[in-house]
Amino acid sequence: MSYIIDRRLNGKNKSTVNRQRFLRRYRAHIKDAVKDAVNRRSITDMDRGEQISIPTRNTNEPSISHGQGGKQNRVYPGNKEFHTGDELEKPQQGGGGQGSGQASDQGEGEEDFTFAITRDEFLNYLFDDLALPNMIKKSLAQTKNFQTRRAGFVSEGTPNNLSVVKSMRNAHARRIGMGAGKRRKLKELQSQLETAEHVGNTAIIPTLKSEIEDLERRLKLIPFLDDIDLRYRNQVKVPMPTSKAVMFCLMDVSGSMTQDVKDLAKRFYLLLYLFLERNYEQIDIVFIRHHTSAKEVDEQEFFYSRETGGTIVSSALKLMDEIIQSRYDGGDWNIYAAQASDGDNWDDDSPLCAELLSKKILPAVQYFSYIEITPNDHQALWDAYKHVGKSFDKQFAMAQIRGPEDIFPVFRELFARDQYEEAI
Repeated sequence: MSYIIDRRLNGKNKSTVNRQRFLRRYRAHIKDAVKDAVNRRSITDMDRGEQISIPTRNTNEPSISHGQGGKQNRVYPGNKEFHTGDELEKPQQGGGGQGSGQASDQGEGEEDFTFAITRDEFLNYLFDDLALPNMIKKSLAQTKNFQTRRAGFVSEGTPNNLSVVKSMRNAHARRIGMGAGKRRKLKELQSQLETAEHVGNTAIIPTLKSEIEDLERRLKLIPFLDDIDLRYRNQVKVPMPTSKAVMFCLMDVSGSMTQDVKDLAKRFYLLLYLFLERNYEQIDIVFIRHHTSAKEVDEQEFFYSRETGGTIVSSALKLMDEIIQSRYDGGDWNIYAAQASDGDNWDDDSPLCAELLSKKILPAVQYFSYIEITPNDHQALWDAYKHVGKSFDKQFAMAQIRGPEDIFPVFRELFARDQYEEAI
């Protein structure tokens, strides 16, 4: 007996479906590889795909088979050294071959299965389960996002939008309207014919029958369905409400920030920038760099310009407050801020920073995160901000980054979706 499997109805993108199934199956391995890639990549090399390696033993497909069962005694030909019940010594670890490679200490070796993921797939795994915290819809903004909705019926359209019920109702109403007078006249003629036949007036009977036949013929000529009866479902694009949001990125570029610390700060902000660009199309991003003075810059200057000088953190907070008052005031915007610094600041400026945060910045923002990048103990700015966090625990978060391996865990901790209300 032979079986024929008809695969003509299978989709043409079968390889794409198989790939998505494969990525779902090994999601945990891929996410671990993406986390490792974030820690070892440079700033300019963050936005690309990645090579993923999975041990071959983890790619085996599950199978069900019948076991041998019971006790078995086997005698193999050519055995001249051993007998039943002999005990064998455990082989020594490692191999004794003459090759130049390192032998496996597990008694066997295996290769990894390696494949590549695209830039979009890499970013999807990188920012999985992340969202802007505490984002609420404050106002409707101009947006390019639309949703198709029903909007009544129209007389012209495509066949797939044809409403059969509405068209048949129109046809029925048209037939009633066009034939009402003829049917009324037909009933009068039929009544006259019955009267003439009853009284025996044979002179007008042929004329009445002729008129009746003519009216019946004219009624049959009324079309059952006409083009003017057709009605099509109307589909219109309605703009969807979106939330207006802005993210302020504040970075210290003073002399106390060594190049290694600046690179860690840039890497954190690059993750933040890619995350925002990837998930929120309608969002403004404001870049502010500061040393003794603050300046609003563009993306290129923010990430790659080199500056040195003293440290006055309050200058960045003052500039942020001015920008909020001039461009994002009125309560219509969801305002976020992320500040990165090594914590070094003038002693008399740290209390001023805490005052600016408490009285001006935090009452106006949805969420403010402070990142202190230092391998040592906390600096004066951390102590000043710590008192602020006690009063604004839901709007303010602090974290320390000691090395490259802490960047991604801290980033995920600050923007974890399950801790906050999901952004609209």
